[in-house]
Amino acid sequence: MPDISPDYRLHLPQPFTLASGAVLPALEIGYATYGTLDAARSNAVLVCHALTGNQHVAGVDPRTGKPGWWTRMVGPGKPIDPARHFVVCANVLGGCSGTTGPTSRDPATGAAYGMGFPVITIRDMVTAQAALIDHFGIDTLAVVGGSMGGMQALDWAVAFPERVRAVVAIATAARHSAQNIAFHEVGRQAIMADPAWAGGAYPPGTQPSAGLSVARMAAHITYLSEAGLTEKFGRRLQDRDAVSFGFDADFQVESYLRHQGLSFTERFDANSYLYITRAMDYFDLAAPFDGRLAAAFAGTRARFAVVSFTSDWLYPTAESRRIVHALNAAGAAVSFVELDSPFGHDAFLLDAPNLNRVVDGFLQASV
Repeated sequence: MPDISPDYRLHLPQPFTLASGAVLPALEIGYATYGTLDAARSNAVLVCHALTGNQHVAGVDPRTGKPGWWTRMVGPGKPIDPARHFVVCANVLGGCSGTTGPTSRDPATGAAYGMGFPVITIRDMVTAQAALIDHFGIDTLAVVGGSMGGMQALDWAVAFPERVRAVVAIATAARHSAQNIAFHEVGRQAIMADPAWAGGAYPPGTQPSAGLSVARMAAHITYLSEAGLTEKFGRRLQDRDAVSFGFDADFQVESYLRHQGLSFTERFDANSYLYITRAMDYFDLAAPFDGRLAAAFAGTRARFAVVSFTSDWLYPTAESRRIVHALNAAGAAVSFVELDSPFGHDAFLLDAPNLNRVVDGFLQASV
């Protein structure tokens, strides 16, 4: 039985200023660590989670009782190994697993922030993580992440170029595309159309579950691929020999999506979903540099490993190549690989031996 993942909290009582100019009066960060920081404080690896993840990257999630979300990558004998690395993973700002977000108490009202929580950015998430890393007295580190986690990893190299030795950015992009913004808007509108959302002021212990479930279903489709869905489900029927001529889940794929949607509402907050998807939509590393991505990376000292997957249409290989071209133009050390996988965007979370070999080899040479 794997160990239960640690579940720590760091309270920072000083005001925390956001990219928007809004100020949080204090900051709470939920995080987990695995392994031991060496005497030189040189073996730290920050793992950044994706949209619906949390700090429990390894071991058993104490909230759900399920394995951590990246146990294929993080753990004894894995590429990110607590025997070699001091592994840190923090719940992102705006999340619902211990870090300040819409479910947190607003000291001005005594109630949950709800939609009174200020809009956040990926940079705000990274700045909060930097405060946690400061807490450990760590000067330099490696940063690893996939999807939204990859966005954070890239932004670390831009925001704190002197602190980042190595970056592994997997299945990600340097900006959110119009298509991805559109998918997020569908999910947000589903949540806000649910009467139980109540303008974001739903009582503690309740959820706009119907809307959040639909949002998760729509998003989950983008994490898969047509080939993967066809192989796993095809047009096979669910527990029946013929179609019902109704609107029950006739097909296995329908039943699967409904299950994904409903189970998601048990572990994630609807308002957090709104805020985190908005942060992803605003992400554009090149925007502060007149659209020149190479300029964003001009000051970096890090080595980069950029990884994409052949069937990922959410963050396709073209997005990774754009990052690689910009890093080349900035004179950064970068390795790039496109891995063959039928599993779509979620390939980075699934059993992918080639990905493990890439990350392991890169970190062995970098940390």
